[in-house]
Amino acid sequence: MQVLSSLILSSAGLAAAYDLPSNLKQIYDTYKTGKCDNVLASGFDDGGSGTDVGYCGDIDGAIFLYGTADGGVYADMDIDCDGADNSAGGCSNDPSGQGVTAFKDLVSDYGIDDLNANIHPYVVFGNEGASPSFKPDDHGMEPLSVMAVVCGGKLHYGIWGDTNGDTSTGEASISLAKLCFPNEDITGDSGHSGNDVLYIGFTGEDAAPGSKADWTAEDSATFEESIKSLGDKLVAGLDSSSSPSSDARTPILGGPKMGPGPIIPFRPTSSFATSTPIATSTPSSSMVSSYPYPSATGTPTWTPRYVRNH
Repeated sequence: MQVLSSLILSSAGLAAAYDLPSNLKQIYDTYKTGKCDNVLASGFDDGGSGTDVGYCGDIDGAIFLYGTADGGVYADMDIDCDGADNSAGGCSNDPSGQGVTAFKDLVSDYGIDDLNANIHPYVVFGNEGASPSFKPDDHGMEPLSVMAVVCGGKLHYGIWGDTNGDTSTGEASISLAKLCFPNEDITGDSGHSGNDVLYIGFTGEDAAPGSKADWTAEDSATFEESIKSLGDKLVAGLDSSSSPSSDARTPILGGPKMGPGPIIPFRPTSSFATSTPIATSTPSSSMVSSYPYPSATGTPTWTPRYVRNH
């Protein structure tokens, strides 16, 4: 019966949700306090109710979103339809979809033009182009690395696939939202409004699946299965013994950052870099910025970064 159920879910493009391992459940319960000792950035919103959201670095090797308000909340799950076929399927009514994701030029190395929100379960993580801002790669996260998402009381895996050009957080591709909440009416214009979703990113090069992920998969269940073993390994390594101190402060909305983590610059491989910076874009669709990274030879190279405007 278990095998039959798995086959039915796979044929429907849906992956079976995974139970929370004990360490991850403890982390989820612990950080519902709305406190964090190592606040990497704060003053963000959930794109709706205005709940104050921040990025926390309390757990070694991880960065996660947490609700800084008292009462124990996390983020919600708004829908992102950016990338290839951005108006297909349930994304047909998305009022803000764009035809490009932040890491389009990187993922093209794996045989696809861009991420497809209807296939690739990705998380919109990081905020650029507004104040406050937060760049996960400045703290050791690699683009297209595996992320763990606790949603609906279960665990799913996705990748870091896009960034937000404003101060909104709690956003994921429509395929990830449908995996998390299969019984909700998920469309490009309707996500999950509950502030109960925990998004965890992992630092270090080992968190990026690279060519081991099935980037050319035809459905989200197949893609998620291709990154599950790596996700399981990363989650197993999370230290659940860490917890915010009793006197940890909740940052004031828009206030100064407290306890910043180490700055670890992201250095892409030579295949990810291009010698000519991109200087122009269409403001109404996507904002493109280019900035130098040291190459292996010490010569600055330029890597394009596409940033959402909303």
